[in-house]
Amino acid sequence: MGILVLVYMFISLTQHGDAHGPDSCNHGGGLCRVGACISGEYLAQYCFEPIILCCKNLSLTTTES
Repeated sequence: MGILVLVYMFISLTQHGDAHGPDSCNHGGGLCRVGACISGEYLAQYCFEPIILCCKNLSLTTTES
């Protein structure tokens, strides 16, 4: 029974419309984190919405002179 619940949760997370997946996050220079981004990072997108966030470093967003 527990295995079925885990399979259902995984399928539900991967089928969500706003989830981009970890490959998209890593390719864009981000890291997937559970719960919240750490200090110095911002939420760029979701790896698996709403639990796993794609966080990117704030220093990467500064504009060039």
